[in-house]
Amino acid sequence: MKEFLRALEVQRWDDHRYYHHSRINQSLHFVSALSFLCAYALMFKDPVWSALIGWLVAMTSRQMGHFFFEPKGYDVVNQATHEHKEAIKVGYNLRRKIVLLTFWAAAPLALYLDPTLFGLLEAHGDTSSFVHNVGLVWLALGIGGLIFRTVHLFFIKDVQTGLVWMTKILTDPFHDVKLYHKAPLCLLRGELIDPMSPAERH
Repeated sequence: MKEFLRALEVQRWDDHRYYHHSRINQSLHFVSALSFLCAYALMFKDPVWSALIGWLVAMTSRQMGHFFFEPKGYDVVNQATHEHKEAIKVGYNLRRKIVLLTFWAAAPLALYLDPTLFGLLEAHGDTSSFVHNVGLVWLALGIGGLIFRTVHLFFIKDVQTGLVWMTKILTDPFHDVKLYHKAPLCLLRGELIDPMSPAERH
């Protein structure tokens, strides 16, 4: 268990120091984390609404931060290129995220063209049931994306790395609230990039 927790700490630290320099990105992660916590609270009461909040608010705000605001140049703090960081990323790097988000964006169109989605769902009869079916597909996509990368890591890394990554992803909302709750205030002070103290850089 100590080894597992240590590996979790390392993955969390690498994620922060490599991919969260922008205060805008950090602030969006704070918004995303709060949204995911709302989605978690709804999961057992209304999984469809949980998925809609998770994808439309939490995931979009989180990925906007990575795609549009996180610096893509040379990382002086960690002495690493953007290409190197993308190559060593344990979870979904930007290329993998594009694939995942393409499936996400295509889901409503797929349901519009085939309301039963190859017989898997009951065809929608109105806008409300269409949104409900979209939520179901997004819920399945979220769970499927998590399981797929976890199992993929079993083979390209090892079982512990996969399980640690899955644990990290599921607990990120709690950790991100703690880590990035001050980021909006830093932005208001005009600080666009987290300077990261010397202690944090090692």
